[in-house]
Amino acid sequence: MKIAKSNLHLALVAFLAAAASLAAQNNPAWTTPFPSFRIAGNLYYVGSQDLGSYLIATPRGLILINSNFEASVPLIKKSVEDLGFRFSDIKILLISHAHDDHCAGSAQIIRLTGAKYYVMAGDVSVVESGGRTDFQYGARKSQRYPPAHVDRVLHDGDTVSLGGTVLTAHLTPGHTKGTTTWTLDEPEGNRFLHVVIVGSPNVNPGYKLVRNKAYPEIARDYKRGFRVLDALPCDVFLGAHGSYFDLIGKYARWNSGDKGAFIDPAGYKAYIADREQAFEKELQQQSAAKP
Repeated sequence: MKIAKSNLHLALVAFLAAAASLAAQNNPAWTTPFPSFRIAGNLYYVGSQDLGSYLIATPRGLILINSNFEASVPLIKKSVEDLGFRFSDIKILLISHAHDDHCAGSAQIIRLTGAKYYVMAGDVSVVESGGRTDFQYGARKSQRYPPAHVDRVLHDGDTVSLGGTVLTAHLTPGHTKGTTTWTLDEPEGNRFLHVVIVGSPNVNPGYKLVRNKAYPEIARDYKRGFRVLDALPCDVFLGAHGSYFDLIGKYARWNSGDKGAFIDPAGYKAYIADREQAFEKELQQQSAAKP
């Protein structure tokens, strides 16, 4: 009888995990089209209502950050073309981290454009295995995606340059082993704005911060990531999800004529502080729990 109850419990846990995963993938905001627009300088938003994708236009071609889901690719393509650019001019593809909602469309975009794929070292095996080596979700078939070859392996502090634009890759790990926060300076008026595109500082449901055999250094990595994020200068606050920086609210202001709506250094600091507090609380609870 005890064995039956144990098996029932395990089955229930597996079912709830699968249901949560499916619900996340079916989040309407992740695939709802959103107007493309210029944020600052040569930086544009080309993502959905909540999955952030960013286009940087240079005289030598385009850089795209985040391919999102496979189903997102036509939406991104339309957004790029609505801005007057050619989708085929994407020369470099970057991501924030190797979860399906941010990189599942990479293989398709590479096939359509011939873009070179640059990925942080900690996430390379994940994208090249189609998600199979992810420490948390590797066993979930629902979160796998087409593998994509990485052309350049990035490390903390590496820069990506094209046509005079320079982006810096900051390793902010924990959410994935290679979570990347991108920074660049964009000219706007008579000054340069420090742009920060946050990878993800979030602790997902089910993440083990203590005694994690698949990722023993996860808590240490999160702490390292927060040190980096705390130190970054930020004028324009963006992220892998629109909900991080209130995309919908700020776009409404931008569309009403406030072209500085996305300049939000205080909002950046508040968001990072909130996420760091949430991490510390979860770490404390897991550390106090009996093995």
